[in-house]
Amino acid sequence: MDPVGQDVNLNSPNRGVPVDLADFPAEGTLGNSGSQLPPGLTEEEAEELRIELSKVEEEINTLRQVLSAKERHAAELKRKLGLSPLNELKQNLTKSWQDVQTTNAYVSASATLDDIAHSEAYKKTQETLSQAGQKTSAALTTMSSAISRKLGDMRNSATFKSFEDKMGNLKYKVVGPRGDESPADSATPTQENPPF
Repeated sequence: MDPVGQDVNLNSPNRGVPVDLADFPAEGTLGNSGSQLPPGLTEEEAEELRIELSKVEEEINTLRQVLSAKERHAAELKRKLGLSPLNELKQNLTKSWQDVQTTNAYVSASATLDDIAHSEAYKKTQETLSQAGQKTSAALTTMSSAISRKLGDMRNSATFKSFEDKMGNLKYKVVGPRGDESPADSATPTQENPPF
């Protein structure tokens, strides 16, 4: 059976049944009535060209239908195989990246970066930054130790002890003794019972 004039929709219940394509208007067809003929073209030649144009447009429509049906069929097969558009995108990106890696520009840039990484200037810069990081770390450690020591000295100072005693007395007055504690025990804070 001639594919022109057939229903090619693979999902259609009328698949393979002839369709009258004359029911569909052809794109860009020239009408017979009222159109002027180009110079040097007879009425018979114009009619032959119109018929040929109509046939070509019908073939174009048929090919569009066939392509659309094939695309739907391919999508259904991909769905059944578990191939998603995301998987296809990943494969395309991977292939594109591999293609990029083989280009002269990429190879040249890679070689240049490799040369830079092995240059003396790069090594010196890397070494300097490493030393700066080590010195910064040592300075922060020293500063942390000094602050810790100062806080310890401050805690052992007479002023802080006086403040701590006052806070303990205030706590005693507000909270009061707990359980079997005597007022003297709660006034002097212990490690288990700090003033704050």
